[in-house]
Amino acid sequence: MRIIFTIAHFFKPSNQGRHASQWKDPQPRLQALTKSITALHELFGKSQRFINIAQRLAFPANQPQSHELDIVICTTKDNHLLNHLPLPSHLYKHHSTNVEPLLLGFECQAVLQSYLGHYDYYCFLEDDLIIHDPWFFIKLNWFTQQAGDLNLLQPNRYEVSPNSLVHKAYIDGDLASRVTTPFQNVQEQQELKGTILNTAITFIRALNPHSGCYFLNANQMALWANKTYFLDRDISFVGPLESVATLGIMKTFRIYKTSPDQASFLEIQHFGTGFLGLIGGQVGLAEG
Repeated sequence: MRIIFTIAHFFKPSNQGRHASQWKDPQPRLQALTKSITALHELFGKSQRFINIAQRLAFPANQPQSHELDIVICTTKDNHLLNHLPLPSHLYKHHSTNVEPLLLGFECQAVLQSYLGHYDYYCFLEDDLIIHDPWFFIKLNWFTQQAGDLNLLQPNRYEVSPNSLVHKAYIDGDLASRVTTPFQNVQEQQELKGTILNTAITFIRALNPHSGCYFLNANQMALWANKTYFLDRDISFVGPLESVATLGIMKTFRIYKTSPDQASFLEIQHFGTGFLGLIGGQVGLAEG
C-alpha cells in the first residue's frame, strides 16, 4: 500500500503567542514534529527487522503491514523549524508556500489533490499529532469495508501526563449541536455497530468531528476533490485551523468516532498538556 502524509508546520515566536507554534522556545514544537515523523516511519515504513539471535541475522518484520510512505511538510515563508530537525532529510519532502499560516491546511489539500491516483491513502496531520498504533490503517480499512466510503472514521485526540490530575484525557468532546448543524446531520445513521476480535464496538456520529487530521482512502479523496467546494478556503467552522482540518470532510462524509467507552479504538496523541492541564481548574471532574 502507498500512503502520502501531508503535515502543516509553522513556527514563529511571538510575545502574544497562544499556540506552541508561537512560543519563544522552539523545542516543544521541534520535539512534537520529530516524534510525529519518526512514528510514521517506525509504524508504517518497510525498514523493520526481527533479529534472529541464533543466526545473527536481522530478517524482515511486519512486511504485510508496512507500506511505501511519502511525507510532505507544508510550510510558509521561513516560519518553520525544518533546518533544526534532528532527522535525515530523506525522511520527508519540503513544500514551501507564502500563504497565511492559518491556511496551510489548504496547501496540504492542494498537494493531496495533485497526487490523485498515485496513493492508496491520503492523509493530513497538524504538526503536533503522533500516531502510536501500528494497526491504525488496518482499523480504518476494516471500518470502510464494513460501512462504505461515505462514512469516515476519525481518531480521538488525547493528551497524557503522569504529573496531571488525570493521566490521560481525550480533548475533542461534544460541541453544542448548533456548531455543526449547518454542515452535517448527525441524526442520519446516528450509530453503527461492529465486531472486531470478538469485541462489540459502537461508532457514533461525532458532534465534534474535529481531530486535527484526516485519513482518506483513494476513493474518498477522489470523491472530496470532485466537490465544488473543494479548496474553496471556507473557514466558517469554529476558526481557520478547525476549518482547514475538518470542514471539507464534514461536508462530504458522515463522520464517526468511537464512544467514550471505547475511545482508544482509534486514537492519536496531541503533543503537550494544554487541554489536560485544564482539568481541575476550568474543567471540572464529573462523577462516575
